[in-house]
Amino acid sequence: MENNHKKRVVSIAAALLMIVFGFVLGSSVMSTAASTAPLAVQQAATVQPSIPSTDSERAFSNIYNTVSPSVVSINVSGTSSDGSQFQAAGTGFVIDNQGHIVTNDHVVDSTSSIEVNFLNGTIVRGEIVGVDPDSDLAVIKVDLPSEQLTPVVMGDSDKLFIGETTLAIGSPFNQRWTLTTGIISALDRTISGQTDYSVGAAIQTDAAINPGNSGGPLLNLNGEVIGVNSQILSQSNSSSGVGFAIPVNLVKRVSQELIETGEVQYSYLGISAAAGIDLSLIEALNVPNNTQGVVVGDVQPNGPAAQAGLKSATSANASTRSLPTSADIITAIDGTKITDMSGLVAYLANKTKPGQTINLTVLRDGQEINLPVILTARPSTR
Repeated sequence: MENNHKKRVVSIAAALLMIVFGFVLGSSVMSTAASTAPLAVQQAATVQPSIPSTDSERAFSNIYNTVSPSVVSINVSGTSSDGSQFQAAGTGFVIDNQGHIVTNDHVVDSTSSIEVNFLNGTIVRGEIVGVDPDSDLAVIKVDLPSEQLTPVVMGDSDKLFIGETTLAIGSPFNQRWTLTTGIISALDRTISGQTDYSVGAAIQTDAAINPGNSGGPLLNLNGEVIGVNSQILSQSNSSSGVGFAIPVNLVKRVSQELIETGEVQYSYLGISAAAGIDLSLIEALNVPNNTQGVVVGDVQPNGPAAQAGLKSATSANASTRSLPTSADIITAIDGTKITDMSGLVAYLANKTKPGQTINLTVLRDGQEINLPVILTARPSTR
């Protein structure tokens, strides 16, 4: 959420990636897609709408009519760190009949008042159940009878494919519920959370996502939620065709743990990664040209990776940031192929818990070795 009390500027740079790293791209700005003014709920138009005439129009219309009662607009107010008052707005969606609603952490962070607006005109107070800054997700709750709540249907983000049609419902620029469409333009992106840690396996879509869309659902053609719209990459702080959503499989885990315990515990490996594998690195390490994985940069002393025997990269001149001459490359976890940092972050977040033992497949000096690692809880950075 871009408020006057805080602004998230993230850049997509590739140098040294913590296991959950930041995100920077040239002079472009990665912004949370939240609005800094409350939603003014408008009256529905009285003009009789046209009837959808094509298959795609009917499909989109049916999805909107089915899902929009589950989507809420969220108006918040609070006091920023400098003592100034602020108002802002975002989006959320109902996930069960108990009144739990998923949104972004940056929508409700540091707020003292949460107002939840439903499509039918109902307006109620919302209370925070739990927040998870690492994934930029939060769960709030409203007190309404179950018959007045329409939960969404959750999909499976592991089954997504590039080119798949996407739909986003939200309240951008303080406007009443809107529908935008596009496709999945990329998968396995890494975006920043609200802390030093990042979210792996994020969805990139060209469905228009603007300020106010934060926390709203990204949907497939079955009307299932496949992600939570969270960030936009834009020089103008509005949609330029590149939006990012938190994958729904992570949303399922985080929302469940927030409801049950009020917090989320993530696994910690304790490494930072060197830049992605390119030709120069392949030549420096003398590995096959089709090598994929995570090149280990630094191993945190006494961390899980260090205890398991994972090694930091070495170079001929340690005083300069020259290419490493020797480095461990993580190529798989528990037999699951890992091609980049996004996959590593996503695997740890979605499929492991602190205290669990995982088996790393590591390419070291041309030889493949297996290292069992006992994961610990992720240290707090906030």
